[in-house]
Amino acid sequence: MQSPMAKRIPHVHTLHDDQRVDDYYWLREKTNSEVLEYLEEENRYYDEKMKPLQSLKDRIFEAMKARVPEVEMQVPVQNGNYFYYARQEKALQYPIYARKCAKNRDELRDAREEIVLDLNELARAGGYLSVTVQRISPDQQKLAYLENRDGTDQYTAYVKDLATGELLSDQIPNVFIAGSLEWDGTGRYLFYVTVDETQRPYRLYRHELGSTQEDELIYEERDTAFTIDVYKARSGKFLFLQCSTKATSEVHFLEADRPRESFQCFEARRDGILYELEHWRDDFLLLTNENAANFTVFTCPIRGDDPARKKELVPYDAARYLQALHPFADHLLLEGRAGGSTQIWRYEDRRLEPLTWDESVYTVNVGRNPEYRASEVLIEYQSFLTPRTTIALRLSDGQKTVLQESPVAGEYVRDAYRQERRFAIAEDGTRVPYLLVYHRDAMTKGPAPLLLYAYGSYGINMDAHFDPQHIPLLDAGLVMAIAQIRGGSEMGRTWYEDGKLFRKRNTFTDYIAVAKDLLARNDTSKKLLAARGGSAGGLLMGAVANLAPELFQVVIADVPFVDVVTTMLDTSIPLTSLEWDEWGNPQDAAYYAYMKSYSPYDQVEAKAYPNMLVTTGLNDPRVGYFEPAKWVARLRATKTDDHTLLLKTHMGAGHFGSSGRFSHMEEMAERYAFLFHHLGLSFA
Repeated sequence: MQSPMAKRIPHVHTLHDDQRVDDYYWLREKTNSEVLEYLEEENRYYDEKMKPLQSLKDRIFEAMKARVPEVEMQVPVQNGNYFYYARQEKALQYPIYARKCAKNRDELRDAREEIVLDLNELARAGGYLSVTVQRISPDQQKLAYLENRDGTDQYTAYVKDLATGELLSDQIPNVFIAGSLEWDGTGRYLFYVTVDETQRPYRLYRHELGSTQEDELIYEERDTAFTIDVYKARSGKFLFLQCSTKATSEVHFLEADRPRESFQCFEARRDGILYELEHWRDDFLLLTNENAANFTVFTCPIRGDDPARKKELVPYDAARYLQALHPFADHLLLEGRAGGSTQIWRYEDRRLEPLTWDESVYTVNVGRNPEYRASEVLIEYQSFLTPRTTIALRLSDGQKTVLQESPVAGEYVRDAYRQERRFAIAEDGTRVPYLLVYHRDAMTKGPAPLLLYAYGSYGINMDAHFDPQHIPLLDAGLVMAIAQIRGGSEMGRTWYEDGKLFRKRNTFTDYIAVAKDLLARNDTSKKLLAARGGSAGGLLMGAVANLAPELFQVVIADVPFVDVVTTMLDTSIPLTSLEWDEWGNPQDAAYYAYMKSYSPYDQVEAKAYPNMLVTTGLNDPRVGYFEPAKWVARLRATKTDDHTLLLKTHMGAGHFGSSGRFSHMEEMAERYAFLFHHLGLSFA
């Protein structure tokens, strides 16, 4: 079968006295039968090319599956008189959420289990399933949750009576995927966020349970650069409505027990000032970047504007990047980063005391702890070598007790593997950290096959996580690496600022610097080096494939954002106006020229490219399927090599691919089969 060649229908974009000819613009016509046929033809070509790798893919899948426990249960977490947890049963695709009524952990063993929500029951209808937000009512007798069945970001809210197991008549459509659903303090009302035609979360409504009256619009965000979300204070006493861009925020508050009153604005938005609120004791806690690039914390009076009562909790320290507040009745935890690693601090005697860890490469975060009056809380710790470990932290003195280390199916010998943090030197002299995990024998005989992963946008961090599915890949000799490049915030807020807008190119050159460092150390070779990234990390893959294709044997780009200029000019596309703070607005001539200079689709050239696997979802609301499809079409028509180029479109899924755990695992096994084949790496 010949590789598909999309027909060319020139479409000319003209702006700033510049013309861009887009021969594949027509592929955005989702209802056009020719578009769907082209995507199906690409899928058939994908299937044909992958057919010889079926046995390899099956072996990888079975090896990955064999490392995942068939039965697993989370450590139960207390919320009032109940302990809540999720468990995974043998051969089931989805988790089961359950609870037990108990006063303490000692009573859990003999307590009767109640099923809160079984996603496998919901999945019996077939097809895609995603359940995101779950909120227990204040009296713990009802569950509100969000469900989606087409892979988009539009969810429906349902309310389940936990006593009867039945769904109530309350069903709320068009609710945003996250930060969008909260109970009031009485349990009579739900506050929820809906989206506009571009998928921007912009309206807050109040719904009265059981009422047939139209829900009341509480707030509408009219500035199209802003989104909104709603969240409840950990004390349960306040609801917060946050309006924000990536650079500016504004918070409104409401007493949770007075749901019919109006939200009050805490502090009006000011350009460049980000802040969020929490409630602790008799004050609000204010986490802000005002005069503090890496954020600082103040206590503020709930009522009144006396500036004398606004007090800094601890002196600002630029070496600490504070990202989250976790107040409890008698104690306070803060979460963030220091020295490039995640960190948790206990607030004691006007000081922040960091928790200490034995490994130099690790990830730690505060777990889900709904019990505000808790004397101990759960935190989650892991590294490349240490499975996810749930630890009870005693708040009074910081004593840590391991409650559970997630099991690994099969034999796992920790000492057989190594992890490292290294630094590469970027073009401008900046030290760029990257992480490695590998089998101890992998690099003892010269260059090894290596997969370099990165993201590098939105301030999102890429840290060390334990994945049992990676064990057979490491055993086969694959080295896995993560480049912590600018555009993330691994090294603080400035690390993010230095990888966006007019400094976006740093993201790409940082990644290339890491690749060159690995090659210079002889840890790998150009024939053994692979690159992988998704979404905004797919933009990275496209840019790197254009800038330095000779460095890589394989590039895997999942749901890649590759047509930067066209997308950022089209405000009818979901979320475009919200993205201008990240990439810039190409209506400005300077941004237009800069964005075009790195946009993967615009910079495809007649030259050799690596072997490439590109994936997308037909229902993806975040990166339209047509971006990867157009990119692949232009690459096919332009590149000069005979290397493999495949496009896989999931015709019934969105941005995150398949929803079941085994279905997703199979998709990953296909990617690794492609990778192993083109790196010449065998898999027993």
